[in-house]
Amino acid sequence: MAHPSHDETDTATSCGDGRTSSSKAPSLAGDPFRRCPDGGVDAWLTVLGAFLALFCTFGQLNAFGTFQTWYAEHQLHDLPPSTISWIGSLQLWIFFFSGGFIGRWFDAYGPRIIMIPGTLILVFSIMMTSLATQYYQYILAQGIAFGLGVGMIFYPSLSAISTYFSRYRGTALGVAFTGSGVGGMVYPIMFKQLFDKVGFAWAVRISGFISLACCIVAVCTVTTSQPPVRREGPLLDSSHFRDVPFVLVISGSVFVCLGLFIPFFYIADYAQDHGLSANTAFYIISALNGGGIIGRLAPPLVSDVVGRFNVITPCAFLLGMSALVFWIFAKTLVSILLFAILYGFLSGAFIAMLIPCVAQISEGEKLKEIGTRIGMLYSIVSFAALAGGPAAGAILKANNGSYHGMIILCGVANLVGSLFMLWARFRLDSRLLTRV
Repeated sequence: MAHPSHDETDTATSCGDGRTSSSKAPSLAGDPFRRCPDGGVDAWLTVLGAFLALFCTFGQLNAFGTFQTWYAEHQLHDLPPSTISWIGSLQLWIFFFSGGFIGRWFDAYGPRIIMIPGTLILVFSIMMTSLATQYYQYILAQGIAFGLGVGMIFYPSLSAISTYFSRYRGTALGVAFTGSGVGGMVYPIMFKQLFDKVGFAWAVRISGFISLACCIVAVCTVTTSQPPVRREGPLLDSSHFRDVPFVLVISGSVFVCLGLFIPFFYIADYAQDHGLSANTAFYIISALNGGGIIGRLAPPLVSDVVGRFNVITPCAFLLGMSALVFWIFAKTLVSILLFAILYGFLSGAFIAMLIPCVAQISEGEKLKEIGTRIGMLYSIVSFAALAGGPAAGAILKANNGSYHGMIILCGVANLVGSLFMLWARFRLDSRLLTRV
């Protein structure tokens, strides 16, 4: 069901950057979001800040496969892969779960008051990781603290963009999400080069300085167009669960996130087990995230024309099929690279489209709680993200090193998630060819 965009109206109001916006409904002229719904200097500065924020946070998080392989060969070589993967899984869980709290704080206080301490926590966690030598230290610094820092930068940045854009929300969020794809491609190559040249500790510290610079710019540029909205009551407001499309999107996201991150953890190990060198394996992680750059940009652009749910649903379905049909038969360098690029594209598309879909079903008064709704979704799916990596590692161990069971888990979870997304799409509009 196509929602009428706020820019399709005609009463002139100021946008703060010299432009005017129009509205047929004068009663909406006082609403800050309605006043300038699709652009302006502040809006695009927010996109820029979010791009840099996601580059050094979610992009770095997506590069955990680099650490998974390095730890297995160096600091944590005496631990099985499933145990090491708990570090990355805790990153994801803390990052996702923190969304419920951070989203509500965003609605109440805006982005900056959250992003400043988030920057300090993020940089502190990276510096502590550079000093760690024991497993529990990596869990505390790189797992828990880093995941929290990522969440405190990620959620305010993207929630702020949603307040500035309506019709072109997919495009704006897609541009911002491209930052995580660029980071996911750059960090594995950077880490591999620096690990060999300056050692593990200084390689990680250099990434900390890069993160500090990016986050300072993000803190200065990310703003919101809506006033603070402070609400009493429980963190998880049950009224949101009476919104059936929202519940279906959450359900689909739970299944997708159970399987989505498995290749990010294990593709490097998979490549090495099929005869590729450790150096080549690191570059495959970059190829995986490189595909995500296009996936985070092109599908959101298309979704502004054909509909957000019309894009996210087939992307989730093809995500599962790519694992079951392609990954399971990828044995050579070329086939593994092709799978990595394809899976990166589709996973990037799903990640980038999720928030525009939540925003689409949160129009009107619900938009004033956009941070809360986005945070609720990520808090709930955090448990699936936490379970995915260790479950895949446990299956790998139980199958005596065979990757087939892990790949099946990845594919089937994504396919089931796509069915819930399809259900949500038809719940919004049962007509097959409608823009939804």
